[in-house]
Amino acid sequence: MTTPKPVPTAPFPSSGFVPPPITKVEDTGLSALWLQDLVLKILYFQGYMTGFKISEAIALPFSGIVDQIMDALKRDKLIEVRTSQMGLGEGAYVYAITGAGIARAREALERSQYAGPAPVPIEVYNESVRRQSRSRVQVTSKHMRQALGQLVLSEKTFHKLGPAVNSGTSIFIYGPPGNGKTSIARAIGNLVLAQTMYIPFAIYVDGQVIKMYDNVNHQLAPEDEVTTAGTGALRTGTKRDPRWLRIRRPFVMVGGELTLSGLDLVFDDTVKYYEAPFQVRANGGIFLIDDFGRQQVRPRDLLNRWIVPLENRIDYLSLHTGRKIEVPFDVLVIFSTNLPPRDLVDEAFLRRLRHKIEITDPSYEEYREVFRRVASSKGVAYSDQGLAYLLQEWYIKRNRKLRASHPRDLCDQILDIAHYIGQEPAMTREMLDRAAESYFVEL
Repeated sequence: MTTPKPVPTAPFPSSGFVPPPITKVEDTGLSALWLQDLVLKILYFQGYMTGFKISEAIALPFSGIVDQIMDALKRDKLIEVRTSQMGLGEGAYVYAITGAGIARAREALERSQYAGPAPVPIEVYNESVRRQSRSRVQVTSKHMRQALGQLVLSEKTFHKLGPAVNSGTSIFIYGPPGNGKTSIARAIGNLVLAQTMYIPFAIYVDGQVIKMYDNVNHQLAPEDEVTTAGTGALRTGTKRDPRWLRIRRPFVMVGGELTLSGLDLVFDDTVKYYEAPFQVRANGGIFLIDDFGRQQVRPRDLLNRWIVPLENRIDYLSLHTGRKIEVPFDVLVIFSTNLPPRDLVDEAFLRRLRHKIEITDPSYEEYREVFRRVASSKGVAYSDQGLAYLLQEWYIKRNRKLRASHPRDLCDQILDIAHYIGQEPAMTREMLDRAAESYFVEL
């Protein structure tokens, strides 16, 4: 496992928390024997490595920590120096694992095949979540205007969303399909992404490793000063603990694939370490449960799983040994559904959800504004007369409800038709009729 490289982005406001530097083995919170096993596993998989490369692989400074681990392994004849480069110090030595080292590495691999950046103790992780929770930036009406500016929303809905985001607890968004519930949640996510925080590569608890960093749901933010990339920083000591990554606050989205098991620690029997569940990866950010009610598990069972975390802001996870561990639940949970709330939740659970926001069908004026914006962005010539014809023939006469997603889909239909017949895309009656006939289905 290698240190991921950050994507160049603009600077983001920091959480205010910075993992303190570590200078000796005791600072890691891990035993020297456990760290020795980690180095042996990496050498077992990688073969020959310099001290600096080992330092990078386990995300610990060479001076004061990795050099001490290597000295202990050499004394026990578990590794040996194969070559050295004059003048560059012990970090440039090329190390190889011995027969005795291979035997011990195999014993360690039977317990766990984790061979990557050194984890941080769960107590340290929990404290980091609590400290970074207090530094969240509260959004204002101006922030919301910037984030939701591309969406057409009623003022009533707009002014409900701001306080809901600031609550940092839970939002229940409901209403007919196609009116932008997921788009609203994503826009709220962009507000969160504008802030940064630190998370560890992995967490250590009772000899077990929980892999935390996920390159799908965690987006790296640039460091104020480079501390983890390259060997130089690890050779000379870092200004912070290199086991941590600076990321944008996470936005984790799940849909119909969500199961109850996905909300607990996932133990892989092959590699013998854990993957953090969705809500832990989302700590400090947003967890969106899209299409709520269409999961493989009953909605009530899924909701019951959230009662304690939502009320106490603490979650309890189970190790395969049977032990329960406690982690902070610092997540804004957004439930988004097209189904009627009465079919999903009871009054007791609705009471526990801080904010309930209905996203209704657009008005005719809002529909017109959506269509105008979409047509402009897609290169379709907009026409008020064409829209009036569409509304009269395909909505009013057929008693069809307006949906905010229809303008986008109809414009795509017009583009397909125009490209096929070799004409400029425009809201003519002919093209609107052909687009509507291809798009709408009578139910």
